Amino acid sequence: MFDIGFSELVVIGVVALIVIGPERLPRVARTIGILAGRLQRYVADVKADINREVELDELRKMRDSVQQAATDIKSSFDAEVSKTEDGLNRAIEGKPEKETEPPETIAPDAKPPETNPPSTEPAALPSADASKPAETRT
Repeated sequence: MFDIGFSELVVIGVVALIVIGPERLPRVARTIGILAGRLQRYVADVKADINREVELDELRKMRDSVQQAATDIKSSFDAEVSKTEDGLNRAIEGKPEKETEPPETIAPDAKPPETNPPSTEPAALPSADASKPAETRT
């Protein structure tokens, strides 16, 4: 803090001894030590208060950002819930859902394409002896 070396302290001590005198010097030194200790504690308390305030500001900023994120998530969740709820209500009432693409037009007399259900049996493999009846194959 103060760039005071040992030689400067010796000069200050000699001047204090000459000015104050040998009988009052110990009492003055003790008082100066007590005041210096109080000053150090005061400075440490101020530093601690400043650090606490900085940490509180950081925590407040973090809390605000988390609250903002939670609000955004809640609003998107509520929008999805209401959209799903509307779709379910329309399905229950028998109304068609809102479509974003135009529906394909199908002629009223057209039959839907038939699809064969998948077979559960394995597919037959062609073989050279396919012309033989099934009983004679080995």
